Amino acid sequence: MNQLTSRESEADQPGESAPGSALPGGLPEALLAELVAFRRDLHMHPELGNQEFRTTAALKTRLELAGLTPRVLGIGTGLVCDIGTGTETGEWEGGRGMLALRADIDALPIPDSKVGCAYRSTVPDRAHACGHDVHTTVVLGAGLVLAELDRRGELPHPVRLIFQPAEEVLPGGAADAIKCGALEGVRKIIAVHCDPKVDAGRIGLRYGAITSACDRLDVTLDGPGGHTARPHLTTDLVTAVAKVATEVPAVVARRVDARSGLVLTWGRIESGHTCNVIPQHAELSGTVRCLDLDAWREAPDVVHAAVQEIADLYRAKPVVNYVRGVPPVVNDPAVSDLLRDAMTARRGPDSVEDTPQSLGGEDFSWYLEHVPGAMARLGVKSPQDRTTRDLHQGDFDVDESAIKVGVELFTAAALLDAPT
Repeated sequence: MNQLTSRESEADQPGESAPGSALPGGLPEALLAELVAFRRDLHMHPELGNQEFRTTAALKTRLELAGLTPRVLGIGTGLVCDIGTGTETGEWEGGRGMLALRADIDALPIPDSKVGCAYRSTVPDRAHACGHDVHTTVVLGAGLVLAELDRRGELPHPVRLIFQPAEEVLPGGAADAIKCGALEGVRKIIAVHCDPKVDAGRIGLRYGAITSACDRLDVTLDGPGGHTARPHLTTDLVTAVAKVATEVPAVVARRVDARSGLVLTWGRIESGHTCNVIPQHAELSGTVRCLDLDAWREAPDVVHAAVQEIADLYRAKPVVNYVRGVPPVVNDPAVSDLLRDAMTARRGPDSVEDTPQSLGGEDFSWYLEHVPGAMARLGVKSPQDRTTRDLHQGDFDVDESAIKVGVELFTAAALLDAPT
């Protein structure tokens, strides 16, 4: 049953702490409870990029229950859903363009290490350790509230919900969503990303670049192998891979402007099978992150040269596979102001704080190659929680009051948005 079919007085209120009580689109307590349960269900059943079939089905079912017409993307997972189009199919048919609310729906290939958590992951080596379950729930909740406002004739402009797969898979599922038409009819787009360093009830905003570029790097080294008693007669491949691991990041850092923030960090290194055999093959994998677009464009050539030089010193034969990932997310000032105004309307000016540029990558940047948009940091830290948590760690969790904040932010943005 749609929790928003009745005209409860609380549905017209943005929340007790909100100064903008005249702005409709608040979140009823019954729907909030449903959304918390929905998020916990996603958290217990995480799915990797391009495998989010259960998540896609759950979203489709809930949106259809609300009388909407979601459309699964042509790639098989993820979906879009339009609200306020005035058409029976729910598809946009021209006129003024839409504001899009974007969520990413995939999880990470890491184990959930939370202890004593009733909703920890039930899938081995899979976890929603980046908050995508929260992003998804926030956009779903905003869509349900906005659909009710549309039924009342209180939604001023059409809105598109984008539930995108595979954000964690370079170069990102956003590119596939765009190819499937997710941006057709969209004139601007907004998103949030969980931030465990920002208190729940607040958001972080930044004009310009808020994330970095992020690429993937895979390096293989080969040699003839041999006996550990006679390393001088062969290529000492373990030493070679160790030197590549330590020296290449240092060389790269000295060949680009330090202000560019270019950082090469390894996440995997493998070589050998036993203690007295020099192996014939070694592998390294890592990421290259960069704050500056010009340095990002130069990075592949710089990295290739550095790997070759270090490998040559140890007579190892390198193969470098440099995979372009995502450019920085560059927030449009006008759309950033829309998010600031929306949060201020709901919870006052003190609920917005400045946030620094992160070295994390985000494929939301691909949408911004086509339309203006902005991403906010959604605070998910419990103010009383003294535990330091971070994204992409197995014990990651959130203060679930952030769900209400995110819904309020997006609904206010849709109501305050003015076509340009």
